[in-house]
Amino acid sequence: MLRKVLITAALATSFVAPAFAATTYYVEQSASTHKCSVTTHKPNGKTFTMVGTDTYKTKADATTAMKADAACKM
Repeated sequence: MLRKVLITAALATSFVAPAFAATTYYVEQSASTHKCSVTTHKPNGKTFTMVGTDTYKTKADATTAMKADAACKM
């Protein structure tokens, strides 16, 4: 009985843990102010638009891409 519980808990943890650990960063641009920012949620396309098509694994990578993009230099 205890063995089944441990196996079930291990399987549940193995599927859930990567979802919490994976953070994706996006570079977004405000439709009204045209200022760029880095965010962890995907821009909705109405009030914020995604700059480029890439997603980034770290905030530093997204910030570097934002500074290099021509649309964010306005």
